[in-house]
Amino acid sequence: MSSALKETVGRYGIWSVGLRSEDPSRRGELAETAAELEQLGYGTVWLGGSSAVRNAVPLVEATSRIAFGTSIQSIWQHPAAESAADFAALERTHPDRFLLGLGVAHAKFAAEYRRPHSAMVSYLDALDTAGVPAGRRLLASLGPRSIELARDRAAGTIPYLVTPEHTAYSREILGETPLLAPELKVVLETDPSRARALAREALALYLTLPNYTDNFLRGGFTEDDLTDGGSDRLIDAVFAWGGEATIRARVDEYFAAGADHLALQVVDGDSRQDLPRQAWRELAALLD
Repeated sequence: MSSALKETVGRYGIWSVGLRSEDPSRRGELAETAAELEQLGYGTVWLGGSSAVRNAVPLVEATSRIAFGTSIQSIWQHPAAESAADFAALERTHPDRFLLGLGVAHAKFAAEYRRPHSAMVSYLDALDTAGVPAGRRLLASLGPRSIELARDRAAGTIPYLVTPEHTAYSREILGETPLLAPELKVVLETDPSRARALAREALALYLTLPNYTDNFLRGGFTEDDLTDGGSDRLIDAVFAWGGEATIRARVDEYFAAGADHLALQVVDGDSRQDLPRQAWRELAALLD
């Protein structure tokens, strides 16, 4: 990975749907929260859901150093020309503060969903033509062809809902240089029953999406692991839960497997539109 990109994203980031809110009444709260995350030492905020460049603009304006990225922007929802124009506008005013994270989303949510790999190639071609540099875009890659595309046509990959084993697999395909920045869900709960219940609640939607379930099956899980909200084996593989030492050890597994950066998503049973600021403070202290 280039040293400049590594410096931009830092070692840890926060993944949040709430911070991408377009509700005007929340603008002050979001700006204040982004400034606190910068002060806490996080390197990047990843705007969850099908976020877009415009969601990052007020947060970039409210901070001075922390980077922002989309995780992920759906190629079906946001045309390449529009994304390129918005990227260029933000780059002119706040250079090197934004990363365009792209993904093919899911057939369940995109009526246009057809030949996703070819569609992503065409989208990247359009970004090339519009002048969006490959070094400032990332792909949400799970399967081997998508990881290869991230290696060859982007700065790296931001895989979502993956294990340390998948991280090692991605690193093997990517090679040494591209960025590998997996998302990891964190449950700050030491009671096993409570922690796994919160995890299963968060996992329920993803177990209906073939992109994720197929990836689990490729990774050695069985159909039984995907039933009844997910087996304990699956939950423990894709969530970090427990006390400080346990969570820190889980985080270290991803870095040992080849991750350059971790996008941490707090799972606490509240709406994903909420901003779990106290949990983010606890995580920052834990990872210091």
